[in-house]
Amino acid sequence: MSFRFLRSIVALSLGCVFCSPAFSATDTSSADKIFSQIQPLATSSLVADVVAAGPRLVAVGERGHVLVFDGQWQQVLTPTQAQLTKVFFVDEQRGWAVGHDATILHSQDAGQSWQVQMQSPEIEKPFLDVLFLNAREGMAIGAYGLFYRTTDGGVTWTEEFHEELLAEEDSRYLAELKGSDQQAYLTERASLLPHFNRLLALKDGRLLLVGELGLVAVSEDQGRRFVRTAFEYDGSMFNAIETQDAVYVMGLRGHVFKGDLSLGTWQEIDLPVQSSINGALAISDKALYLVGNAGMVIQLNHDDSSRIVTRRQGENLVAIAKDNQGNVWLSGSQGLFILKP
Repeated sequence: MSFRFLRSIVALSLGCVFCSPAFSATDTSSADKIFSQIQPLATSSLVADVVAAGPRLVAVGERGHVLVFDGQWQQVLTPTQAQLTKVFFVDEQRGWAVGHDATILHSQDAGQSWQVQMQSPEIEKPFLDVLFLNAREGMAIGAYGLFYRTTDGGVTWTEEFHEELLAEEDSRYLAELKGSDQQAYLTERASLLPHFNRLLALKDGRLLLVGELGLVAVSEDQGRRFVRTAFEYDGSMFNAIETQDAVYVMGLRGHVFKGDLSLGTWQEIDLPVQSSINGALAISDKALYLVGNAGMVIQLNHDDSSRIVTRRQGENLVAIAKDNQGNVWLSGSQGLFILKP
């Protein structure tokens, strides 16, 4: 089985042809006629992400499902049936959700209604994360180096290719192809970058990008160029979180690393499990909750000690968020539920 085929399987499980350089919301006239269906069991089906939007929670998942919590969970219609992988709100009202078929949705009313800003199944890649720096400037990232930027709130999205994150031999290979076979260059370029799994805005204004093949990179110019950090593990990283004095990245087989705020050094943290870690939430200045496969919820303390909080057999957990009543919500392969340690 080829390495590229294995990477394709990983991409589909996570969020899971060269695309045109820019898309506008007007490109989606056919896609916006396809709506998700209201499903009575949507809260018990795959929910890939859940985040706070002011006093509410908003969750996204399979078949274009979006659920809004304001005392109780309610599914809302969306103009897609593509699986949604991530959601981000820049303030209480304005948010974006991304997913398969290179889908980007936008809400201006706290998640109650959604409009398509981009959807392009022919790209054949899922978006795996979305980040907005303000109401106009945002980025959507995904499998095989998928990276789109907007500077007008998502009215238009422009593709970027981050060649600086290629392996040295792949960069040389592309340079040779570009000079001899333009079509082969475009085809190969579309699959050589690692999967981009998470884009995190740090408190000092830098952006942290984590992904496949030990990718941990930082940008000091709002994501226009990234530089890899001195990170020596070569497995996939799925998420990252910043605390008061550290940055944590997490991924395959229970691998979690703690870096200082300079991102110059990384220390591996020993966990009591080897399940992949997919999400994190700060529960105090001195502790995090980590969630992952095999239903794992782990408390990681400031002193690097850890304990298993709970284990839900037969399901994978992918995201965690706190509502305005202080309840901690988990989401994953079996839907949404409150954590009861």
